[in-house]
Amino acid sequence: MTQPLHTPTLSAADHLRVDGVSRSFPDRRVLTDVSFTVSSGEVAALIGENGSGKSTLLRLAAGLDAPDAGSVTAPGTVGLFHQEPPFSLDLTIEEVLADATDPVRDLARQVEAAGQAMADGVVGAASRLHTAIDAAERHHAWELDHRIDRVVDGLGLADLPRDRRARELSGGQVSRLSLAWLLLRSPDTLLLDEPTNHLDDAATAVLVDLLRGWSGPVLLASHDRAFLDEVGTTLLDLDPAPRPFAAVRQDSNGGSPGSGFGVTKFTGSYSDYLRHRQDERERWVRRFRDEQAELSRLRTRVREDHTVGHPGRPPRTEGRAAKKFYADRNATVVARRVNDATTALEQLERDQVRKPPARLRFVGLAGTSGTRPGGAAAGNLVATGARGTAGPVLTATGVGVAGRLAPTTLSLGPRARLLVTGANGSGKSTLLSVLAGQLAADEGALTHPARLRVALLSQEPLPRDPAQTVRTAYSRAVGAERAEKTPLATFGLIAGRDADRPLGALSVGQRRRLDLAVLLAHPPDVLLLDEPTNHLSLLLVTELEQTLPDYAGAVVVASHDRWLREGWAGERLHLEGHA
Repeated sequence: MTQPLHTPTLSAADHLRVDGVSRSFPDRRVLTDVSFTVSSGEVAALIGENGSGKSTLLRLAAGLDAPDAGSVTAPGTVGLFHQEPPFSLDLTIEEVLADATDPVRDLARQVEAAGQAMADGVVGAASRLHTAIDAAERHHAWELDHRIDRVVDGLGLADLPRDRRARELSGGQVSRLSLAWLLLRSPDTLLLDEPTNHLDDAATAVLVDLLRGWSGPVLLASHDRAFLDEVGTTLLDLDPAPRPFAAVRQDSNGGSPGSGFGVTKFTGSYSDYLRHRQDERERWVRRFRDEQAELSRLRTRVREDHTVGHPGRPPRTEGRAAKKFYADRNATVVARRVNDATTALEQLERDQVRKPPARLRFVGLAGTSGTRPGGAAAGNLVATGARGTAGPVLTATGVGVAGRLAPTTLSLGPRARLLVTGANGSGKSTLLSVLAGQLAADEGALTHPARLRVALLSQEPLPRDPAQTVRTAYSRAVGAERAEKTPLATFGLIAGRDADRPLGALSVGQRRRLDLAVLLAHPPDVLLLDEPTNHLSLLLVTELEQTLPDYAGAVVVASHDRWLREGWAGERLHLEGHA
C-alpha cells in the first residue's frame, strides 16, 4: 500500500467549523444560518442546485470572502482548488512544482540550520533540531522527489515537458497542474471545488486514494456521482429543507430566499442520499398539504364561532331569567371555543412549514419520442436512426488533427446516440470541435447535407458580457424573434428569480445552463455535448440523462463521468489517443 502524501499532524479534535454563516450579494441572499463541522479525516461533500452557495462556502472557508454573519474557523494551513490557478501562467511546469514544494523543502533546510546551530553550541539548538526533524518527517521532506513523481504521473502530467510554460497548456492541463500544486502543498485543511472536472479514470483513482489518506478535514463540491460515492463520508445538502415560516426571512428586495437556507447533513453514500432526499421531499409535500387543510379548517371555525350566540339573535320562548341564563352560558362556551381555535390557529401559523419550492425541471431535450438505441461498438463506428431518412446525416472519414486526434471514422444517423470515451489527451474534445466545424481537420473529410445544423456545448461556459442580465444575454444570442417564440423559461434551466440577474453574479453552473438554453432554442440536427455533467447540479445531470433518449436529432456525448458511462445504452466509440 502506498504511503499517503499527507501524514497526520492534527488531532481528532481539530476540525473545520462553520457556525451560523450567512452571505448575501446585492441581488440575492445565498446562504442563511449555515452551520456544520468537518472533523479531521472526514470528507464532506457539498451538494445542491447551481447557485445554492457551494462555491461561496468554499471561498468563505478559504478566507477569500467574509460572511455577513457567523464565523468560519479551520485548523492549520488551508488550501483551495477552484477555477483560478494559484500560480502565474508565465511560470514553467518545473517552476510551478518548485513553488508548490518550497514549504516542505524549507523544513529540510530548517533541519540543516538547527543541526549546524547545535554543532556550534548554540543554546536551545537541540530542541530546535528535534522540532525541525519531527516536522520534516511528518511532511516526508526527504521523499519529496518521489512524491512529485507520484502526483505528476497520477494526474496525467508526466508527458509534458517541464520547461513548458503554463500559458501554453490546455485548460484541462492547467486545471490538473493546479490540483497537483495544491496536493503537493499538503495543507492541513483541504477545500476542493469540482476537482474531477478534467480528470480521467486513472487520475480520479489517484485523487480518491489521496483523499482517503488525508489526515485533516476535507470539504469539497463535485458533480461526479461515482466520486462522491467513493470518497464522501458526509453529504451537506444546501437545497431547501422544511422550515417554519417564522424562521424564513425575506431578501432585502422582497424576494424569496435562495437555495442555501441552512444545511441538511446526511451520513451515507450518494446513492443512499438520493433515496433519502426523495422520501424527505414527499413527507414535506404531505405535511404542507395537511397543514394548509388544517389552517383552512381553523380559520373557518374561528369565523363561524364568532357568530354563534350573537347578542342580537332573536330569543326563543323562554322567560327573561331563563333567556339570560342560557345567553350567559352560551357566551361562555362560545368564548372558550373561539379562544381555543384562535390559539391553535396562531400556533399552526407560527409553526407551519414553508411551501416546498417548485423544482427546476429540465425539459429542453423533450422532442419526438423514440426507442433508445442499443448496442456498442469499438473503434470506427456507424450509428443509425430515423429522422426523415434512414441514411447518415454526418460522416467523418479518417479525420485527424496532428498531435491531438488520431484518424477517426464514424457515421451518425438522424437519431444516433453516441458516447465518446478515452483518457485525457485522447482527442475527445478535438473530435467534437471537428464535428461542429469549429476546428479544421489536418486529414480526412466530413460529409453532411448542406443545411445540417450542428451545435456544440463546450466544457466551459462561453465568454459573455458579465454586466448583461441572463434574459438579455439569451435574447441577444438567439435573436429577439426566437427569444419571444421560445422564452428562456421553456427549458426549466434558469430559475425565474435569476433571469434578471447579471451574468457576473451567476455561478459557473448557472452560466453553463444558459449556454445549453441558447443551444436548444433552435434545436440542432446533431447535438454535441462535451463533458455535459461538468459544473451542472446533480439533479440537472440526472434529468439531462433521462431526456437524452427523447431528443429528435442525433446526440454525441464525450464524458469522463463514470455514472453516465455505466448507464449509457447507446453506441460507444473509444479513442485510444493520437500518434
